[in-house]
Amino acid sequence: MNDEKIINAIKALSIAQISKAKSGHPGIALGAAPILYTLYNRHMNIDIKDVNWINKDRFVMSSGHGSALLYSTLYMSGFDITIKDLKNFRQINSITPGHPELGLTPGVDCSTGPLGQGLATAVGMAAAQKYLKEKFNGLFDYNVYVLCGEGDLMEGISYEACSLAGLLKLGNLIVLYDSNKVTLDGNANKSFSEDILKRFDSMGWHTDLVADGNNTILIDMAISKAKRITDRPSFIEIKTIIGKDSLLQGTNKVHGSVLTKEDIRQLKEKLKLDNDLFSNISNLRNQMANFIRIRVSHDKKKWDTKYNAYINTCDDDTRRFLQSLKEDKRYDITKLFSDKIFDDDELRNINGKIMNVIANNYPGFLGGSADVSSSTKTYLNNFGDFSSDNYGGKNFWFGVREHAMGAFINGLALCGLRPFASTFLAFSDYLKPAIRMASLMNLPSTFIFTHDSVMVAEDGPTHQPVEQLPMLRCIPNHYVYRPCDANEVIGSWQSILNNDKPSSIVLTKNRIKNLSSTNPLGVKKGAYIIRKERKKLFAIIIATGSEVSLALDIAEKLSAKEMEIRVVSMPCTRLFEEQSKSYQEEILPIGYKTFVIERSSKFGWHKYVYNDKYIIGIDEFGCSGKLDDVLEKLKLDDDTIYKRIYKLLK
Repeated sequence: MNDEKIINAIKALSIAQISKAKSGHPGIALGAAPILYTLYNRHMNIDIKDVNWINKDRFVMSSGHGSALLYSTLYMSGFDITIKDLKNFRQINSITPGHPELGLTPGVDCSTGPLGQGLATAVGMAAAQKYLKEKFNGLFDYNVYVLCGEGDLMEGISYEACSLAGLLKLGNLIVLYDSNKVTLDGNANKSFSEDILKRFDSMGWHTDLVADGNNTILIDMAISKAKRITDRPSFIEIKTIIGKDSLLQGTNKVHGSVLTKEDIRQLKEKLKLDNDLFSNISNLRNQMANFIRIRVSHDKKKWDTKYNAYINTCDDDTRRFLQSLKEDKRYDITKLFSDKIFDDDELRNINGKIMNVIANNYPGFLGGSADVSSSTKTYLNNFGDFSSDNYGGKNFWFGVREHAMGAFINGLALCGLRPFASTFLAFSDYLKPAIRMASLMNLPSTFIFTHDSVMVAEDGPTHQPVEQLPMLRCIPNHYVYRPCDANEVIGSWQSILNNDKPSSIVLTKNRIKNLSSTNPLGVKKGAYIIRKERKKLFAIIIATGSEVSLALDIAEKLSAKEMEIRVVSMPCTRLFEEQSKSYQEEILPIGYKTFVIERSSKFGWHKYVYNDKYIIGIDEFGCSGKLDDVLEKLKLDDDTIYKRIYKLLK
């Protein structure tokens, strides 16, 4: 097999895609093609006929702008991608979008684009293998490979994640650093000067250097060596020339600009390419795809035999867990709590107890916090800590690394697990990029946020969330739950575990009353009536979380004044908006004055009310002080809210 010809074919296809689309990033395609060719041809343990094989090696293109290079490599590897697909690069409804997207292109294992997210997610994918390997007696042994560049390594999320990977000794993680010392705006030395290998050495990684990124033998040797080192993750710096052989090679001008016709003409001559860059590729494709198939087939058959033997001898619970990694599993957790009575307590404490019951029944349920599990109450008792000494533990100690934590659990979810991450709601901003990526990928990642309103009080405005709830609610494909008591927490988890999309559950740290009228099954419709008017309906109050109890108290007071009030609990606005129009109008009939009580930003609630006066919320930062004093100053204390509603109704 002629390595050089196939590499040049990958380059040709990449440049052809970018030129036809008049958009893309030729620099990485010309500079890093030998890296991806060597990885896929010599090392990736994949089956192009079984793209969902649960023990396949994973590849994450953290430098997602290099998508044309990835698509060309996947095509040459034999995946179900056609020349027509490559010609439709960056076009509407194509399977070759501008940045890699999970579930769209065969062979893409993770959506990438925002720099650093891919690398951090890969750390979670590697940790998932360690957990599964421990749980299934060595059955899982896949590796996770990453291609990253200077931009990825400048982002803080990468440092957080790689620090954690070194601590956890994730020896199945191999990062290939496309080291060309150029970023979009210019030479990287203007903004990036540290010794990267020393940095990774200090974090407990095996490091290596390939001085010539065009030499496939050296790249192959470095990856082979990394695979043999199983007690540390590996970081291989590969020196490349961005836009190699372009007239603009080695400069930032070739990073994200389409090559000129003159540049393409001279490239064809240098690389001995056909005039039509898409043509005469099939023979070379067959060579590479057949080589990969032959290389992998023996190991794949051997693993399939091992899998079948294991699944036929393991117990029923283990078998169900193993099968859940390959197919959607539905959960009925309400039956787990049919005989449990919860005392009035802080909702975070109640949630912690519920999570422990879930963890005891579902082995794929695991996660951790950003050094605040003692405050978020999300520690899973009796399940141990995930560490280099115990890869079977369910509790991850992320440390103060919120950015990495979010991407990390996305990596766990990509491997079939049901992970959660927890911190304070005010710090959800740190996780926003990861939540957005989870939403793009349809991952069942769950983000648990406590300390959910200005009722945090003494901690002051830095820890009192105001704008975070509407921020989370506006993320497409993301479900935000703000339950009011134990019943609604159970209902929230029932909905979360039966939805293969990302969710956030938002909880108060304050003591709440468990209400007799709440219903776990009501949560699945997003909103339901928890106080039905006893006479002719006068007005409606919508509330969420800890404010539901307040709404009930106000309704009783108003009822005594001949103002009959319906109270609607709305734990998940998105679920409610997905219901039929008839259900929505049944819950919120048209023509009645409607109020919203939520000690958070008013943003997003105006669709339910006549005007701003009918939303009891906050559009300013809070303040530090005793709870009663804070609420009184912000005009959010119980008495002021009651008087405001009464005045508007009177």
